[in-house]
Amino acid sequence: MRDKDLIIGVLGIQGDIEENVSQTETAFHSLGKKGEVRVVRHSKDISGLSGLILPGGESTVVSNLATVNGDLFHKIADAVSRGMPVLGTCAGMIILSTRAYDRVIGQTKQKLLSLLNIVVERNAFGRQKDSFEADMEIPLMGKRPFKGIFIRAPIVSKAEAGVQVIAKIEDKVVAVKQDNIVATAFHPELGSDNRFHVHLIKSASDFRDRTNIMRGVGFEPTNP
Repeated sequence: MRDKDLIIGVLGIQGDIEENVSQTETAFHSLGKKGEVRVVRHSKDISGLSGLILPGGESTVVSNLATVNGDLFHKIADAVSRGMPVLGTCAGMIILSTRAYDRVIGQTKQKLLSLLNIVVERNAFGRQKDSFEADMEIPLMGKRPFKGIFIRAPIVSKAEAGVQVIAKIEDKVVAVKQDNIVATAFHPELGSDNRFHVHLIKSASDFRDRTNIMRGVGFEPTNP
């Protein structure tokens, strides 16, 4: 039976959009659910969501285009502030942060959602040629190691109170959780392990149930 009111959005401005759509559909199948995956390009697309993915890509491009695109950032911030689960990967982590900087250019001037109380250093592992994969112990995802794919990846240089560090490589923080927000420096959408997407769907289902969205109304953000 189709779980019609369980809808996961994927921000569809730029980046690993199709990869996240596919990984979410696979995660639905793994859970025996048949929810909907919606590509989000406009503020009206936020209505009805129970969860959202901010994919990897070019964080500056995504920030600029989202700013041009009316009140999309406002609607996302409103929904997440009200408890809607969100998964941000790589660029998505940067966009969720309160401050981002680069070793070369210093603090960036890109618009951020400022929902996740972290400071992010962009391209901390180097450029495209320095991409790599690494197995990590992530208790939130179970006992089995998770293989992370790092492409021009950021790190969390500072995590404020309320932010739980869930993964490190040596002394570098590469994944965090804050209430309904999970963010990774790596790309779980590019590998074969869908546990981050499964976790998002489970959290989204709980969120929907808590807010009585089972009546089919969906999540309705407040008006600005």
